[in-house]
Amino acid sequence: MEIVSAPRRPAAPPPPPAGSPLPAASPPAAPRPPGATALAAMDSGAIPRRYGGPSAWTGAQMRERGDWIVRLSAADRAELDAAWRATSHLPIEAIEHTDFALPTLAPKLRALRDEVIHGRGFVLLRGLDIEGWSIERTARIYWGIGSWFGRAVSQNAMGHLLGHVRDIDYDLRNPNVRTYQTSERQFYHSDSCDIVALLCLRPAKRGGLSSIVSSVTLYNEMARRRPELAAVLSEPVPFDRRGEVPGNEAPFFLNAVFNHHAGLVSSYISRRYVESSQRHPDAPRLTPLHVEALDLLDALAEDPDLHLDMEFRPGDLQLLHNHTIFHDRTAFEDWPEPERKRHLLRLWLCPPNGRPLPDRYAARWGSVAIGDRGGIVCPGTKLHAPLTPT
Repeated sequence: MEIVSAPRRPAAPPPPPAGSPLPAASPPAAPRPPGATALAAMDSGAIPRRYGGPSAWTGAQMRERGDWIVRLSAADRAELDAAWRATSHLPIEAIEHTDFALPTLAPKLRALRDEVIHGRGFVLLRGLDIEGWSIERTARIYWGIGSWFGRAVSQNAMGHLLGHVRDIDYDLRNPNVRTYQTSERQFYHSDSCDIVALLCLRPAKRGGLSSIVSSVTLYNEMARRRPELAAVLSEPVPFDRRGEVPGNEAPFFLNAVFNHHAGLVSSYISRRYVESSQRHPDAPRLTPLHVEALDLLDALAEDPDLHLDMEFRPGDLQLLHNHTIFHDRTAFEDWPEPERKRHLLRLWLCPPNGRPLPDRYAARWGSVAIGDRGGIVCPGTKLHAPLTPT
């Protein structure tokens, strides 16, 4: 039997004579510039430079169509009224879609949910006649419609499942204030949930338009014009938590603006939160390349050919897919009378058929499990659905 000996390790070099100078250490490798890894993936085809499908729309295209506006019929409204009466004994936050029976409207709402998640990413539901309704009746019917799109999740550290978008005279110079609590422009952003729903109770005296833009189109345009900047935003950047910090977490979290995962691009942005993250010494520092990339993203979103403006009427209900839509609100002048002030109700919804997300979302969303993710929960958070702004 032939025995083959194991290969020998090369002998270690003898130590240098005493007093000999030590060999110079190799210089540390230069850090790769932001976006270098993502750009290499784009060059190799691992990250697409263009995504197709119905979510890659432009504002110019949508202004030529009206299929994104869906009107409720008299029969739909009758079903909503019956469902509201049948669930009036339940706490709002306890109502589930199985309680809020809508025999013929429910299939239509499920189809709209699929359009929001897998189609163009938004819909405006019109025809809810809220004139003369109490805030409780309005909130219950709104919640019932929302329950067919997904489960409500917390919108802030106070545990609000039902949010109130209204100017309450907060100062936006405070980094812990969120823009929806002011009358200032919001700028394009996305929320920490799969679907955001807004119901208009009262519009502003002047201004306050809702502006939306396809984040898929924004990526496509950036990758076409400046692929190196699209790559910068395809790598994680810091976002400020604005004082809403879960237990044992840092006051900021990391996510990419463009997340390429499972053949999709899922987008997340709030430039103010990226910039205010720099108040935290441990947050990664933004570079001139980051600023240039964010500037281009803003410029593209401001392009009137790319974004779509819509004016809310009382009773209008807008639903947006946060992974493919960035939304904005223009500054507004409000009515002086408190009872006439601009007021919207908001829901953050987690649908049972959401898209797959990369693990990095869990830093903000708590989980990436479909049907069980999103929202803001901090120590002491108690979930509830307030009927007045707090």
